[in-house]
This record gives sequence, C-alpha cells and structure tokens, in this order.
Amino acid sequence: MSNFASAGFFGDDNESKEIELPTHIIHFTGQEVFDESDLLDAVSAEHKSFYQFWKDDTATIKDKLLPTLDETLRQFFDSEGYYDAQFKIKQTKTDVTVEVKENEPVLVNDINISSDYDITELVTFQKGDIFRAKDFIGIKSRIVSEMLKEGYCSYDLNTKAYVDLDKHKVDIKYNLKKGGICTFGNVTVYGNETIDDDIIKSRVRAREGERFNLELVKDTYDALYGLNAFDSVLMNVDRKFYNVVPVDIKVSEMEKPYHFEAGAGYDSYVGARVHGSVTKHNFFGQAQQLKLDLSWSQEEQVAILSFFKPVIWEPYGFYLDLGASGGYSNLGYDGYYEEKAFFRTYLNHVSERLDIKLGMALEAIDITERDDGQPKLPDRAYNLFLLTYPYLDVIYDARDSKLNPKYGYYLRGYGEWGIPTDSETSDYQKYLLEARGIYTVSDLTMAVVGKAGVIEIGEEVNNRGIPESKKFYAGGMYSNRAYGFREIGVITSPTTDLINGAQTWLNLMVEADYPIWGDLYGAVFSDNTMLTMDSMDFNGEIISSAGVGVRYMTPVGPLKLDVGFNVEDPSIYGIQFQIGQSF
Repeated sequence: MSNFASAGFFGDDNESKEIELPTHIIHFTGQEVFDESDLLDAVSAEHKSFYQFWKDDTATIKDKLLPTLDETLRQFFDSEGYYDAQFKIKQTKTDVTVEVKENEPVLVNDINISSDYDITELVTFQKGDIFRAKDFIGIKSRIVSEMLKEGYCSYDLNTKAYVDLDKHKVDIKYNLKKGGICTFGNVTVYGNETIDDDIIKSRVRAREGERFNLELVKDTYDALYGLNAFDSVLMNVDRKFYNVVPVDIKVSEMEKPYHFEAGAGYDSYVGARVHGSVTKHNFFGQAQQLKLDLSWSQEEQVAILSFFKPVIWEPYGFYLDLGASGGYSNLGYDGYYEEKAFFRTYLNHVSERLDIKLGMALEAIDITERDDGQPKLPDRAYNLFLLTYPYLDVIYDARDSKLNPKYGYYLRGYGEWGIPTDSETSDYQKYLLEARGIYTVSDLTMAVVGKAGVIEIGEEVNNRGIPESKKFYAGGMYSNRAYGFREIGVITSPTTDLINGAQTWLNLMVEADYPIWGDLYGAVFSDNTMLTMDSMDFNGEIISSAGVGVRYMTPVGPLKLDVGFNVEDPSIYGIQFQIGQSF
C-alpha cells in the first residue's frame, strides 16, 4: 500500500511547497567520552547514520527544541553518571554550538545485598563501574520480573543509591524479602455475550491453584486471542488476598466477524499464485469458525472449507475442541500430478505445552502421468487410491518462545493407520518422529533438529500400495536447504536422487546463529538427508549440504535468507527465504 499525497497541481507554486519547521545547524565540541552522534540523538537532532554515506554531514535541530536544550543535556549527562559535566551553548541566527566538558563520572564504590533470594546474577553493577541511572532502574525491574516469574508476588524490595557528588562515588543497597509463594485464584469472566464462560476458561493457562507466573498470564492472552473471536482481552491480576491472586478477564467480542483476504505472489515451488479466503469468526456464537480457502497456480489448485468448534467435550476437565475440513486439490510433482478429494475431522486438546490431535481422514487420490518429458514413475504408481485412516498427532513444546526460541526442546510424534475396508483401499502405517533442541551460550544460539519417518505397507493383505505423494520427500527450509521444497526423492548417491518417494527417512539439521549488528544475525548450518526405497532401511546414501544465512529479527519472528550447497557438488545449491524460525 502506498501512502502518497499531493496537492496544488494547478495552483500557486507557494501552495505546493512543503511546510518545514525552522531549524538551526548544531555542533558539539570538546567531548571525549561520548561520540557526537550520541549527543545528537540525546537532543533529538536530525543527522545521518554511519551507513547513510549519501547524506549531508550537517546536523540540524528544530528551533522549538532550543528553549529546553540546556535541560535536555543536563538530564542526559546525569543519566550517564556525569553529574559534573559542563556545557556552554552559543546560538546565532543559523547555528548552535555546544562546548562540552564531561569531567569526572560518579563510580560505584560499594554494593550491599541483603536478600533471602539469590539475586547476585541480576545485580550487574561491579565496583568501579560508572553509575548510570538507567542501569540502576533496569536492575530493579529485572529483580521484580524474577520475583513474579518465580511466583513471589508478595516480595518486599527496597533499593537505594547513596550518591556523594563531592567524592564522585555511590553506594548501592538492595534489600529483598521474597515473601511467600503466590498462587492464582478464582477465574472470573465478564463482557462475553455469545460465548460461554467454559470456552473462555478452557484457554486460561493461569488456572486456580497454579503457582503465580506472568508467563502464564501471557500464554492466556495468546490462547484467548487465538480463538479469533475477540476485539480485546483484558486480564487483571493486580488483586491479592493472602498470596492468592484472583484472575479477572474482561473480553469484548468481535464486532466485525467477517475477514476477507486476497493476494497474488510467487512461490518457488508452485510458481505464480493467486489466493483468497473468507472467514466467519464466531460463527453462530461460541467462538466457532467457518473458513473457505481458494488458491490457483499453474502447478496447484486448491479449494478447502473448514470448520472449528472449541470445547465440544470436557471429560474430567480435559477440554476437547472439534475441527473438520474438506475440499479438493490438484498439485504437480516431479513426474506426476496428484488430484485429491478429502475430508478430515478431529478432536484437539491444547494446553501450555501439550497439543494432542486425534482424527479420522478419508482421501481419494488420483496419480496421473505428466506429459512434459520428465522421468516417470512405474506404471503401477499411476492409479486411483482410496485411503481411510485414523491419525494421531502429539506435540510437546518446551521452547521458551515459538517465534524465536533461545532455549528448550520440542518433541512431535505422528502416526496414521490405513484401514483396508475393501480391495480398493490401502493398508499401511506411517510414522514420523521429530525432536528439536535449542541452547544459547552468551549470544550464540545453537539448534539441532532430527526427523525420522517410516512407512510400512501391508502388501500381503492389499498389494495396491499407497500413492507416491504419501511417501517421504525432502528439500527446503525444514529439511535440506541445498534443494527446493520436496525436490529430493529416494537418494541413490550423495548427489543424485529419483522422483520416487521414500518409505524410510532420516534427516538431521544443525545450525548456529550469532548477532552481527543490532537485529541482524548471521548463521551457518549443515543439513543431512537419507531417503530409501524400502521400509526400515537405514543403510542408504546421504545427501549433505552446508551453507550460510542471515536473519533479521522482527516482532513476528526472523526474516531468514539461506544459501545451501551440496558438499559433494557445490554446483547444486538452493536459495531459501522464510518468515519464521525453523527450529
């Protein structure tokens, strides 16, 4: 979207000129400790950044800021520990010159901690450090956050800084009594009109009796907004009765429940694509959702209608949601097309870390040959396959963040069991295990992701087999970054593979991320893939890749750009772009 405005195309030239506030050129001289750019930022002057080599060096300050320039500089130097700093401001009609003499800073002379909870790691001041007020305030905030994180909401914290300006020293004292452990109390909900209390309480992670923790409050916010039924959610945990904290939740239901989306773009796998969707949130109340998704490209056409109903059943307080989806897709693979009609329904339980989904699926998959000169599958692979299978998907997520984790682990187990209801349906079992581990030392974040998959086909009962698209393929951001999405089939050598899908899959990804500058990170990685034709065959060839990447951290996760190369043949490479983390 472009925010462009213009006026005065046909009027007086004076009417089309931009209105600019009067400014003065500003200079700083005499500073030794601080860079001039630090001082310019402190007084809100406009100047070029170090990377803006094309801009003029001249720094300017708006005239409306000049009356408070002296006070602004005094606050800056005091906050940085230079209470004796001196500066003279000289102003002409066009220029402002500030002569700076920083003088001696105030240093930390003594640190005294009296606490029944270990806060030594949180108090980052050392004797001889310059006393900065922002650091002092920051340490207090970290102590408060630690107390609330550990459940001590009745703490008594007293912090003092005794500054001696004549001797340029400061004595710091921290007195803390942690108090008793607090727990969450009764949950009260109000503001809801068409959504029952039980549905809202099913998303409350700060449950009655749980140890007080602000992370659980944040998780509750995320879960409630995840229902996509509220314009606003407000949680109040400020009240306290004998270390019990009641939870008050006020919601405002969505006033405009229809959401429309349309767009066009390019996908490295399916090419140019147009897509659209319409969603009805809070469909007939109770936070139900109805959604229609449509997309079209030369390689893929999709139409899916889905329905979601929270809390359809509550056995012993174990909340279960209901989901269902059905539709049609037609997708082109290397060597064949997969045309599919399907219907799935499932029960789902989601808590702080656990996500369990148990469902049943029906699929009719027609595998047809491509007439474009690509390698072909065996003749028996081109067929109509009817699949009926229950499936179970269990996730345990112990990462510290889903958007950009620094610590923790993630486990997933998936299984589906094909039921041979007649001679036309497929008899098979498919299993997939995944484990992720993330650990950070200083600023270096290291991650490892392992995957293992096996498919067993009941040839004796039903020799129809399963569609090739149901088998394992690799390639892309989540398996091997030297190849595009699903480009790797059964591997025949460290540099070659087939178009056939595999019945056994092993994959190992290792990555290290380190900050380069600000929110920009660099990364190195290694991806290793094994795909074999037969079930339980773990002796196949391995394709290994290595590469480098950059990540730009945003509030919704990193923007990632990776370049991976096959270690045996660097002429085989892939460029991957992703929004979000792969571990």
